[in-house]
Amino acid sequence: MGSGDNRLDLLKPGPRALYVELKRRFNGGNNGRILMSQREAAQLLNVHRNTVGGFFDELEERGLIRETKRGHLGADGHGIASTWALCELPTSDGKPPDTGFRTWQPKQKPVTKSVQPCHKNCASPADLPRNGAGPAQ
Repeated sequence: MGSGDNRLDLLKPGPRALYVELKRRFNGGNNGRILMSQREAAQLLNVHRNTVGGFFDELEERGLIRETKRGHLGADGHGIASTWALCELPTSDGKPPDTGFRTWQPKQKPVTKSVQPCHKNCASPADLPRNGAGPAQ
């Protein structure tokens, strides 16, 4: 990302650190083939391996990275790490950068409205009995 782009400033420290580690593995020609497993990322970031999955998810949701090949267990029983692409750069197979991260916006929380009684003869909260007493006078 360019020096004027502050999209990483909007990230929590964990996902930001993961992005930095992925970027460190970029050598100028391997975008789309950057190897990193969740277990390896957890060791690099000094967090539990169950925690780091959410970091990958957040970076993907924001359009900063893309998984190009899912990791799996190899035939010999050893795991094969996932491969990743940094969306700000063209991939090694010539695909242009995906700039969706530039327009990403946080999801808005729904606005809640105060609910009015649905019937004319429903009691309002002020008319309800308090502490066992009868209706308010």
